[in-house]
Amino acid sequence: MSEFRYHTLPDGRRIAFRHVPPAAPRAAQPTLVFLPGYMSDMSGSKATALFERATAEGRGCLLMDYSGCGSSSGDFADGTLSRWRDEVLALIDAYVAGPVLLVGSSMGGWLMLLVAEGLGARLCGMIGIAPAPDFTRWGYTSEQQAALAAGETIFEPNPYGPEPTPTYAGLYADAAHHMRLEGRIALTCPVHLIHGQRDDDVPWEISLKLAAALASDSVQVTLIKDGDHRLSRPADIAVIERAVAAFYYE
Repeated sequence: MSEFRYHTLPDGRRIAFRHVPPAAPRAAQPTLVFLPGYMSDMSGSKATALFERATAEGRGCLLMDYSGCGSSSGDFADGTLSRWRDEVLALIDAYVAGPVLLVGSSMGGWLMLLVAEGLGARLCGMIGIAPAPDFTRWGYTSEQQAALAAGETIFEPNPYGPEPTPTYAGLYADAAHHMRLEGRIALTCPVHLIHGQRDDDVPWEISLKLAAALASDSVQVTLIKDGDHRLSRPADIAVIERAVAAFYYE
């Protein structure tokens, strides 16, 4: 996998990214842009597999770390959906020519919707992997929400590492402006949502709610009966790769 580079934003934030443009015969094909989940980065197994597959097949692909995550500069405590959305759009504007296929994992599936709204006609499709739109509304108890609304930071057990997972009041406040499951989502591109039914973090029913909220008539939902939240087993990644391939070869 190619070494990452940095894109410097006007305020000095340095965003780490990896990018491969489409090979010349496929220049008109969409570039895949992968959006990782909460506290995740571009080194994950799904992002790596999609980047390597795109490179091998001459397709364009863009991976990135949000500010405060992975190899990017910044403090994670400053991260919000608005901030990360703008970072994604800035990198797309700087490095991607032509149409865009968005692939969002977990929180990245919420961010995917916000980025899609900013892309306009450049958006050609979306793939959500255990997408988690509106998670600050349904993912916390009323006591946790009250603490966040009062400006506190909450911590939860982290099943993927030794340190607890923080949620900051700034992210919570910003997220209130980006709720999407409560109304119609005016996106009409083809969409494929993939969700494990043994997901302990994001209920698989969220994908059904998202499918119903989308204005698009071309929405597929794939449920993996024994799949967990990460969907990172070889068989899960194969399902994701087939979903991506359908946007290019079918």
